[in-house]
Amino acid sequence: MTTRDRASAALARIDALHSALTELVLEGGDLDRIAAEAARVLDLGVLITSTDGRERAAALTDDLRETLSAAGLLDHTGRVRVERAGADGVSLGAGEARVLRVVAGGTDLARLVACRATGTIDQDDVHALERAAAVAALLVTREQAVSAVETKYQGDFLRDLFLGRAGDSAYVTGHLASFGWDLTRPLVVVCAEIDPAPADTTGESAQHRQWQERFARAWRQVTRDVAEGVPTADFSSEVVCLLPAVQRDPLGHDVVRRVVTAVAGDRGGGRRPFTVGVSRVTASLEGLPSAYAQSRRALAIGKKLHGSGSTTFFDQLGVHRLFALVPDAAELREFARDVLGPLAEPGVEAAKARETLQVLLDTNFNVAEAARAQFVHYNTLRYRVTKLEKQLGPLSTDPHLRLDVAVALRVLDLS
Repeated sequence: MTTRDRASAALARIDALHSALTELVLEGGDLDRIAAEAARVLDLGVLITSTDGRERAAALTDDLRETLSAAGLLDHTGRVRVERAGADGVSLGAGEARVLRVVAGGTDLARLVACRATGTIDQDDVHALERAAAVAALLVTREQAVSAVETKYQGDFLRDLFLGRAGDSAYVTGHLASFGWDLTRPLVVVCAEIDPAPADTTGESAQHRQWQERFARAWRQVTRDVAEGVPTADFSSEVVCLLPAVQRDPLGHDVVRRVVTAVAGDRGGGRRPFTVGVSRVTASLEGLPSAYAQSRRALAIGKKLHGSGSTTFFDQLGVHRLFALVPDAAELREFARDVLGPLAEPGVEAAKARETLQVLLDTNFNVAEAARAQFVHYNTLRYRVTKLEKQLGPLSTDPHLRLDVAVALRVLDLS
């Protein structure tokens, strides 16, 4: 076959593929059918993923999947490490893998991953895959438009449930059935927020919205694999979902950790770190408002105690759980100032005194042990104890005063 004949055959194959894919979309086909058609015509494996590599559709053999894994292109959650294989391709031993962007209107929508176990992916294949990516962009755009309306409506209804204003029981039951949500089982409310990015600009605000939408899609995709009827909604600045607490996991901790791990992956592909708060278990619709408030409070306290990227359970907050029930934060701060006096003030000296005080409390006022923990001489710490007792009272002999001081220090941790 001459070069001209080969070029004509390649062009005909590209046009045939494009026509077949366009017809699939017009018939209501999905991404799986697009991947299958591209894989059949081009005789290679095809994956369509989110922009960060989360699989959305696939047409490839188990052997090809194992080849991708052996080449380090799949993480432990199954995410395709799209950042490692660009349009120029990456070697798969005797084969090759390439990643093409799925774009519409200048917006990144997805990734098309093509792989061949033996032989390279040549330019003719790439041209055909570009056509497939263009058709996939049409379908993804349509899906996102429909999904945006549905998720907005569902999110508004879930927010109304949390605010106790969703309507009478018949109205609520009807909506739950239409959404396919199951709220008849024990649940925990999970609230997740993307951690702040550095320096805000107008462009970065638009970027944050894209991150938020991708973040919400990731939660929806992962929770679909947990159980049927799991409500998941994007509240603009947070993602909220209601995960089931089953008999083997009565507090819901295990399922939350599995979901968080799956959403986080290995943090590659441009994923943003996030923080999670989890409520106590609730078994009724009437308990949802309180559970949502608990998840929000657990998230806020977890950020202050453990920093960004943490997962905090309301039922493991200890004394902080009591703080969450006090509606007036100013009253808590006033309590800390009354107990600690000058030690509650900002400044390096007060902070050092509080640090010493916390070590003494942690060692049950064992001065020798506290001195070793702070790497100071015993007499030095003995002097500090005397100074602290002049300011606060008989800490070494009054257990009730020590309790007040310990609580006041925790209040300051959250201020």
